[in-house]
Amino acid sequence: MFKVNDYVIYSTMGVCKIVDIRKEKDINQNEVDHYVLCPAYGNNLTIKSPVNNDKVFMRKIMKREDVLSLIKSLPEQETHWISDDRKRNQVFKAALKNGRCEDWAKLVKTIYEEKQEKIANGKRLMKVDEEIMKAAEKNLYEEFAAALNIEPEEVESFIMQYVS
Repeated sequence: MFKVNDYVIYSTMGVCKIVDIRKEKDINQNEVDHYVLCPAYGNNLTIKSPVNNDKVFMRKIMKREDVLSLIKSLPEQETHWISDDRKRNQVFKAALKNGRCEDWAKLVKTIYEEKQEKIANGKRLMKVDEEIMKAAEKNLYEEFAAALNIEPEEVESFIMQYVS
């Protein structure tokens, strides 16, 4: 169970802070503990989720050391572009949804490399691939920012400095 003030990855919303844990009635009018979450970056939503909800992915954010280790491993990470658009879309969306920071990083790197290759050949990346990359970057950069105590906008330059 998480505690108040914990930062978590909540589904595809990204980093959220648990601001309260309170009893709420469920659809059967039973009192159930709920997390009250607020997105940590740029959104004034309030999310309520039952503590025992197994339908929504939720985990603690990575520790600073783990983020630094992941960043350090980025240059060695192998990427594999899937030529079949439908299969690629399925695989990429699954990686986006699974909530694993390592998969988000690999996804960003894979799509970024393909984008650079396409630009060099005078072509453009498909819109769906671009959107998946933006979503993966958002999740990845928010988690890195929270773990490193920096702003999401500073993450890309932090990574570049760290791996250079």
